[in-house]
Amino acid sequence: MTDHKVPPILKPIRDVGIVGYGAYIPRYRLPAREVARIWRAGGGGTLFEEKAVSGLDEDVITMSIEAARNALARAEIDPDEIRAVWVGSESHPYSVKPTSTVVAEAIGATPHTQAADWEFACKAGTEAIQAAIGFVGSEMARFALAIGMDTAQGRPGDPLEYTAGAGGAAYLLGPAEISLATIESSYSFATDTPDFFRRANEKYPEHGERFTGEPAYFKHITSAAQTLMQAINASPSDYQHVVFHQPNSKFPQRVGRTLGFKPEQIETGLLVPLIGNTYAGSALVGLTAVLDIAEPGDRILLVSYGSGAGSDAFSLRTTDLLPERRNQAPYTQDYIARRTEIDYATYARFRGKLTMK
Repeated sequence: MTDHKVPPILKPIRDVGIVGYGAYIPRYRLPAREVARIWRAGGGGTLFEEKAVSGLDEDVITMSIEAARNALARAEIDPDEIRAVWVGSESHPYSVKPTSTVVAEAIGATPHTQAADWEFACKAGTEAIQAAIGFVGSEMARFALAIGMDTAQGRPGDPLEYTAGAGGAAYLLGPAEISLATIESSYSFATDTPDFFRRANEKYPEHGERFTGEPAYFKHITSAAQTLMQAINASPSDYQHVVFHQPNSKFPQRVGRTLGFKPEQIETGLLVPLIGNTYAGSALVGLTAVLDIAEPGDRILLVSYGSGAGSDAFSLRTTDLLPERRNQAPYTQDYIARRTEIDYATYARFRGKLTMK
């Protein structure tokens, strides 16, 4: 027996990085003031400008395909080289039929690929990234694609109607030497904390109100970030950018202050006031916005959060390949600027809020 403890950080055998990345955000926007008008509640509109809403012909599959194509354009590889396509979401269109196989077929990655759907609330996307790092880092595969994507979900009149948006991002993981950003290290922190859940056959999720803040979001993100930084001997001042999961605009700013980050380190990736909480894509869309403007050599801390509960933390460093290759696909801000405002009735029709039986 030995007293030596294995470090909790996750480090693959070979170095891995992000070879390509891409976001997708639907063009339709529901203003917070419109939700407040219908439900006569003024509070939500003070924190959120609007949220993205998927159209009648959009779902997690179609949006994942768009984000994946953007990631492939930046990666400049043949999709036939991809050996895993993993899609994390809370709103897969089918209960029994994978999202991942449709996405893999659409981008040309079949048939020589592993495909699977992932679930872990809002960190399903980063869970897929962790697995992709292991898949590539163990040399079982040269490339693996991880996606976090969701559609807006929220019971009519619930506060989630202000915040639950649609969209997400795709990341192609591959060898560090051809990457736009290398993964320095990662770490995962999970406990059984029932802050947010949806039982089988229920259409809308439920809040575990008293668990939402301190024992859930703040504990998990703080613990994940602190443990990772301590393990790699890093401090907040070592990072140019930090991206936290964004259920609202206050939580990421508060946890950033607690950890010692400055507002300017957080602001680039804080998109939730404009597009809402994209659930499995929340932190991942924020990271795409950072990669769109980061300089070579910048360090980025990414920390996701998923109810149930857990957080994945990643320390990344951008490379000299980023500035040129990021121009091969639309920037995240391009999707944010491309908007068509809708009213609550249109939103209700798009999202199937009204049913006749």
